[in-house]
Amino acid sequence: MDHGLLTITISSSPPNILFILYEQFCKTSVCMERRPLDVVVMSDLHLGTYGCHAKEIVNYLKSIQPQILVLNGDIIDIWQFNKRYFPVAHMQVIKEIMHLLSKGTRVIYITGNHDEALRRYSDMHMGNFQLTDKVVMEINGKMTWIFHGDVFDATTKGSAKLLAKLGGHGYDLLILINSLINRCLKLMGREKMSFSKKVKNSVKKAVSWIGNFEQTAAELAIEKKYDYVICGHIHQPQKRIITTKEGAVTYLNSGDWIENLTSLEYQNNEWTIYQYDEKQFADTIAPVVTMEKKLPQLNVVTDEIALFIHSLAIQP
Repeated sequence: MDHGLLTITISSSPPNILFILYEQFCKTSVCMERRPLDVVVMSDLHLGTYGCHAKEIVNYLKSIQPQILVLNGDIIDIWQFNKRYFPVAHMQVIKEIMHLLSKGTRVIYITGNHDEALRRYSDMHMGNFQLTDKVVMEINGKMTWIFHGDVFDATTKGSAKLLAKLGGHGYDLLILINSLINRCLKLMGREKMSFSKKVKNSVKKAVSWIGNFEQTAAELAIEKKYDYVICGHIHQPQKRIITTKEGAVTYLNSGDWIENLTSLEYQNNEWTIYQYDEKQFADTIAPVVTMEKKLPQLNVVTDEIALFIHSLAIQP
């Protein structure tokens, strides 16, 4: 059996684990009902960078209960990882994903270029968790091909990768400056703005490159007779039908959680782009666990008994 093929029949009745919320969360904040979803695709969270909107991701993860969660690459930014910067809010994103895992959600982590170090462990399974480079799902008779998309990007390979990594640091700095300016704009009652979006939209080569990326993914999907192709990587949320002389396919991109704050959601036999709206979470406070910056003093002496074991059966 091909490890990349996953056949899924979505049940019309919601699973028993829907609408389960953290006990601690309910005690400390206004509870939001979790939306039951069949499949959710998120990509380009870039945990460990200044541009990551971790609190917004936590809010979103607390509001959904998907049967399947696909993390489509660049989740942890290993390229720019710095042990001096991994805030508690970023760790809480991982905690929320683990919470979904514990409640029955199947989590599929697809590697991207910023977390390519994990590719040496591809096709690893641990309970409801799967690590892979791509996945093909048959959802209610429709074939859906999901991969990150950096395979089409020459700037992430060979000697160009060094420039891409340096550019990543520059992009991170731009996002940091942008966030500071947006705070000032918010205080003045003005709308937020995105520097990087303005740069991308004003550079013809960037617009052309995005178009070529989408076309290449679509042509390969049509050749393989897929109904949908889903990518991340380019930080450009999208849903559109691409037609060639060989056929047609629906191309989708999950966007990112640096600028666009978007994901893809599958429910009622339809894919839609979810756009995060902070107004929807105005009355819901996602508590972030506090943590001391300094490591606590190690103490291994305890009076607490963690396990009571009456017998152990040793098999020959």
